[in-house]
Formats: sequence, C-alpha cells, structure tokens
Amino acid sequence: MSIVTKSITNADAEARYLSPGELDRIKSFVTSGERRLRAAQILADNRERIVKEAGQQLFQKRPDVVSPGGNAYGEEMTATCLRDLDYYLRLITYGVVAGDVTPIEEIGLVGVREMYNSLGTPIPAVAEGVRAMKSVAAGLMAGDDAMEAGFYFDYIIGAMQ
Repeated sequence: MSIVTKSITNADAEARYLSPGELDRIKSFVTSGERRLRAAQILADNRERIVKEAGQQLFQKRPDVVSPGGNAYGEEMTATCLRDLDYYLRLITYGVVAGDVTPIEEIGLVGVREMYNSLGTPIPAVAEGVRAMKSVAAGLMAGDDAMEAGFYFDYIIGAMQ
C-alpha cells in the first residue's frame, strides 16, 4: 500500500481531511516517483545479470550451499536457489515502485522463516544472496537510485536475520 493510499485510508477512517504532515509525505512520495521508477526499471532490465552474478558471489562465499548435501547442490537445486533470488528481486521492485515495504511483507515475507526452516534451507545463505544482489544492483545505478533500492534489499535481509 502506498503512502497515498495509507494516508487516505487513515484519514477516511477518522472522517477527517489529510493533515499537513500527511500532505508533506504525499508530496515527497510524488516528487521521488521518477527516481523510484528509474531504479525499478534498472532492476527489471538487469534482473538476469543481477541474479546470475549474485548467485556466483553467493556460491563463492558459501561453497557449502553447492557442495554435496547443500541446499543448492546439483543443477536443479542451483536453479531453484537462483529462482528464489529472482523472486526476492521482483519483490524489491514492487517495494521500490510503491515506495513502501507493504508489498514485500504481504507477498513475500509472511512465513518465509518457517518455510526455509522446514526445508532445511540456511536462512543466512538466502540473506547473503540478497546482499550480493544489492551489491550487483548498486553497481548498475547512480547514488540516489542505489540508495532508494538499497533500502528494500536491506529490509529483506533484516527480515531474514
């Protein structure tokens, strides 16, 4: 849910007009729109590269993941790991566009710890993969765009810790 929708919903629930603070937050959201869309476009246009390079970084840092007995051992499981990274990258683009973490929370983080624990997937390795994607993506963006997107990468990483 965007700041605009949240503000309107909250004001309507209280049968009041938007406050000056809410209007300032909406103004900031609107003026940051071009930057957020630019960052999301860079992520979407470079998704294959980001996921591939992040996967390589992850597997170098965490060889246990791709070793026999590891969760990404073998071609099929490696592909599954990269698919999960792509999924998180997609969620990050949703957050960037919305200017809010709500899509990330509602679509992708509810139950993630339980799911990975039940599968025996080391959550720190998944977080490390997201951290690697952040690094690759930051190299493709200008400073403000990288900072904008970086917040959402960090949000997912923090949720996995």
